[in-house]
Amino acid sequence: MADAHAKHHDYHLVDPSPWPAVGAASAFVTAIGAVMWFHDSGPWVMLIGLVGVAYTMIAWWRDVINESARGDHTRVVQLHLRYGMIMFIASEVMFFVAWFWAYFDAALYPDAIEQYSRVEALGGVWPPVGIETFDPWHLPLLNTLILLTSGTTVTWAHHALLHGDRNGLKWGLICTVVLGFLFSCVQIFEYTHADFSFGGSIYGATFYMSTGFHGAHVLIGSIFLVVCLFRALAGHFKPDHHFGFEAAAWYWHFVDVVWLFLFAAIYIWGASAAEIY
Repeated sequence: MADAHAKHHDYHLVDPSPWPAVGAASAFVTAIGAVMWFHDSGPWVMLIGLVGVAYTMIAWWRDVINESARGDHTRVVQLHLRYGMIMFIASEVMFFVAWFWAYFDAALYPDAIEQYSRVEALGGVWPPVGIETFDPWHLPLLNTLILLTSGTTVTWAHHALLHGDRNGLKWGLICTVVLGFLFSCVQIFEYTHADFSFGGSIYGATFYMSTGFHGAHVLIGSIFLVVCLFRALAGHFKPDHHFGFEAAAWYWHFVDVVWLFLFAAIYIWGASAAEIY
């Protein structure tokens, strides 16, 4: 009788789960709450939705880890998990393309923005008249070095794992997490000293939307790596079975690459664009 129910394939048939429905409902509450907050109704509904989203992520990924531990993640399943992560990163690329598009649309055609906007005067230049941009060779450069260094430490951790060096894996992850949170602290410090606000101009809106969403991705990636660190300390990862860590490393490298484009386009080119016009 047991042989009749034995699994004779490499695929994983997922058990019934409440998390897709719970996650969708929580995301819907979050979206409605955000709209209410924008209309001065307070952030509480959105925060309730965010708590639901966070709980869904914790519980759902806990189930995925348990599935992996009991051997459900065969080589075929791991391959398709990698495909899923690649598609997710591709969608994130397009997400940031939208913010770059908005930034360059305003930066390359300031006269058109001024012509069709009834409230904003850019002075025909970019950055707009009256905007004092950040010096790209101070805090932005420091953050670039921090993030690039974190990319090397997460690669160190990955190679240590592949070669069975548990101590190197641990310290590589610790260094990456520390550098990730240090990047966030420097960015917060930078924001507190900005000469422009989010709502003050098209420059402020595009600057904060692009760099702010990147900062959110750095924070999420740092938490992702913290989870990987605790899992590594618990002995979860093996040289031939570590998709959770691999996904975190891919995500972190994606964050690195996006920052290089932001640094070049917004901080360096954006600060000197006024000299071009």
